[in-house]
Amino acid sequence: MVPRAEFESYYGRPIIKAPSWSARDIAGYFFLGGLAGAGSVLAAGAQLTGRTTLATGMKVSSLAAVSLSTAALVHDLGRPARFGNMLRVIKPTSPMSVGSWLLSGYGPAAGVAAVCAIGGRLPRAGAAATAAAGALGPAVATYTAVLAADTAVPAWHGAHRELPYLFAASATAAASGMALVLAPPGETAPVRCAAVLAAAADAAATRAAKRRLGMVAETYREGRAGRLLHGAELLLGAGAVTAALAARRSRAAAVAAGLALLAGSACTRFGVFAAGIASAEDPAYTVVPQRATKEPSGGPGPGPDPATARPDGRETPQSTD
Repeated sequence: MVPRAEFESYYGRPIIKAPSWSARDIAGYFFLGGLAGAGSVLAAGAQLTGRTTLATGMKVSSLAAVSLSTAALVHDLGRPARFGNMLRVIKPTSPMSVGSWLLSGYGPAAGVAAVCAIGGRLPRAGAAATAAAGALGPAVATYTAVLAADTAVPAWHGAHRELPYLFAASATAAASGMALVLAPPGETAPVRCAAVLAAAADAAATRAAKRRLGMVAETYREGRAGRLLHGAELLLGAGAVTAALAARRSRAAAVAAGLALLAGSACTRFGVFAAGIASAEDPAYTVVPQRATKEPSGGPGPGPDPATARPDGRETPQSTD
């Protein structure tokens, strides 16, 4: 019998090329876009329910966040003209093309909504812009998950079903945190509920992604990504508990809860980004899961499970999440 071929990388090099994106620019772009999009949804709800201070604060923060996120994207592209080049065509099958057009429509709407709220003029135009930004907000907050999952990066592509839910939860946590910082406690009752739900959804989506990824989930538990995601879980949990128990009575507690939620959301986005880069740099995370899917139904016979065995012979422990 011919022995099973053992995996070796090509001259020790990665199988796929890791994204050349800057962590500060692109992970920051992921975070700020989520904050902007979810913030516009909260602003629209606050305006409908008469919470004027909350609505104005979230409109301004969404405009600031989308402006900074666009600047980070353009900085990573290297030249501003490259962003304009992406608007030359509309390609529904390309997350980058769809995202560029989303930003182009969402940014002006968020800007008009914020300017009208600050100036107190053109209330009808402001209400229309708020509604438009609120309608586009969910897509702005989550399309970056589709953008990442559409790549060949194992830690992103393997979790393509869970990443949109994770990014939506993270964005909601960030927007809830910003609302707790900016608005008086009397206007933040719905925000406190949203913060608790967002923290729970973030933890559930992260655990579901780890279960689906199998051995690739190592990248979510180890190294920089592991530290960031563990910190995100602690910060979001602390922020949600503080928001639920103390933010209604204490302005200081509300601000502390808001800052914890913002920091936890940022840690989630930067942690997912770091996990993706780590999975692209290690050839095992590309080859071993693919080889496992090609095995015949009876399996390879005795020996380590190909879904958890690494090329160096170590057995990857199964997740308990």
